[in-house]
Amino acid sequence: MTGTFALVRLALRRDRLLLPVWILIITGAIAATASAIGELYPGMAQRVALGVTIGSAPALRALTGPVFDATSVGGLTAWRATTLATGLAGLMSIMVVTRHTRAEEETGRAELIGACAVGRHAIPAAAVIVAGGANLLIALLITVALTGQGLPGAGALGFGLAVGGTGWVFVGIAVVAAQVTEHARTANGLAVSALGLAYLLRASGDAAEVEALAWVSPLGWAQRVRAFAGERWWVVGLLALAGLLLVGLAALLARRRDLGAGLLPPRLGPSDAAPSLAGAPALAWRLQRGVLLGWVIGFAIAGAMFGSLAQSVGDIVNDNPQLAAILQRLGGAGALVDTFLAAVMGLLGLAVGGFAVQATLRLQGEETGLRAEPVLATTVPRWRWTLSHLVIAVGGTPIVITAGGLAAGLAHGVRTGEVGEQVPRLLGAAWVQVPAAWVLAGIAMLLFGLLPRLTALAWAALVAFALLGQLGELLQLDDWIRNLSPFAHLPQVPGGEVSAAPLLWLTAVAMALVLTGVAAFQRRDLA
Repeated sequence: MTGTFALVRLALRRDRLLLPVWILIITGAIAATASAIGELYPGMAQRVALGVTIGSAPALRALTGPVFDATSVGGLTAWRATTLATGLAGLMSIMVVTRHTRAEEETGRAELIGACAVGRHAIPAAAVIVAGGANLLIALLITVALTGQGLPGAGALGFGLAVGGTGWVFVGIAVVAAQVTEHARTANGLAVSALGLAYLLRASGDAAEVEALAWVSPLGWAQRVRAFAGERWWVVGLLALAGLLLVGLAALLARRRDLGAGLLPPRLGPSDAAPSLAGAPALAWRLQRGVLLGWVIGFAIAGAMFGSLAQSVGDIVNDNPQLAAILQRLGGAGALVDTFLAAVMGLLGLAVGGFAVQATLRLQGEETGLRAEPVLATTVPRWRWTLSHLVIAVGGTPIVITAGGLAAGLAHGVRTGEVGEQVPRLLGAAWVQVPAAWVLAGIAMLLFGLLPRLTALAWAALVAFALLGQLGELLQLDDWIRNLSPFAHLPQVPGGEVSAAPLLWLTAVAMALVLTGVAAFQRRDLA
């Protein structure tokens, strides 16, 4: 452990901009949500009615979790913000840990540091301390922000510890993933896949009201802390213990591998390359095909789950004559189902934006890993090498979201007995998300070409667009602020009218960003 705190100071210096942004986004979103709910639902009757509506719809419980106390502003805040906040805390933890562990080994910096008076576990320990400290600070700031709005202190503390504790669990998951594989990108992928699986397990358990399934997920544990609804402090202890056990497991695994290597050695390929690998496009496909397949499978599972739940949204009008009368004028219960499906497709659109960014930034991984230089030293021009990866990002985006739309259409069609009608509707609803996701790919390419050290801003843009989409209406933000997100300009389908103009404009913006980024990369030096 020698040298741990020196490395902590180094990590804090390197993340002096990134960490504060993450912390402010997470705590600010929760504080703003609590304020907005207090204004939108000032009366007890309004809050109770909302709780009854959510409790009677499995699809709504799958999206945001159950409501444990609908009578208080704090209880509704915990229902609305826990899933979003814990997801962001988990994502922050994964990125911070991987950046300061596996990425350091992959680039060779860990070996240089290890040549000094630094212990074997100092590098991962520093990453764990920084990420764990960030989650603790988030928990404290959430507590202060919510108590400052007049909410009960015990509930505010429980909410903060639920969010910070979930982030701590994913600190452990990320540091374990960093021991398994020798590439930072793969370690990130494993940990983020664990986060996605945790969400699906939590959503499935809450939708089906199967507590055992929800308890498998750390995101489900955060819900079961029951902030503002009779806090269960032992669940906070469970989160802390799980994180400690995972960190201890990572320490044991680190003893079984060499520096720079992973527990799972890379599979050796044939001594001679196949003819299909001739050329930059073939190499890009070989590098990214596994990631593309993983995204397709994940979207198919998510689409099938939400599609199978969509019909339950229409059931909430059975015991609510007033809501049924309103919906009858708007098109019946089917209008509510279409609204839910449009929201699901919006979530899938944001998620596929993550694939577009990841696939585009593979260019940076190849450059910083010193694998781009040997390729560009041949007759392959820069523009061809760049476009070979962009084709995967741009072409893979509709493939990935098609898997989600097709699975949702099939599942919803089977439930309603209208497979032939629902599949084309939901495929169309999925495809309209593609131009907005392409804009994110364009942002990533522009940053890679102009400011390669700031490519993390592409992920920041994705998080910002997600917050604007999920909380913009609740927070009653001005239209011009919400319109900063490309997803705000998409048609709300199924159920709404489709206009080609915003889709064409977004495609043109994405193309302009991509071409500008490619041109900028032609002019700058390699890292």
